[in-house]
Amino acid sequence: RGSVLQPLFKMSCSCSKDGHPRPGQPYKGGQFCALLPDNKEGQKTAALLKKAFERGLTFQIKSFNGEERVTWGLIPHKTSWSGGKARNAYPDAQYLREVRTVL
Repeated sequence: RGSVLQPLFKMSCSCSKDGHPRPGQPYKGGQFCALLPDNKEGQKTAALLKKAFERGLTFQIKSFNGEERVTWGLIPHKTSWSGGKARNAYPDAQYLREVRTVL
């Protein structure tokens, strides 16, 4: 695998805002980890993901069984080194190109 970049996102609990499923309702946070190869392409992708995070594009709030919680947004992230594309994991030879297109 070589070196690995692991952006780690920690979202606190808070109250949702306008535009969320139930504005003003509390939601659960979580800890999220995304994996990128530590190479030139991975580092460029990490910089773009950081900008997306800073602009509030990485996560969304969804309702599950009457409870609001933070989930990944529409930007695809790899969360495991095995399982393939169908499981949001590597190997996926097109991932870095695809995610940069989305970003």
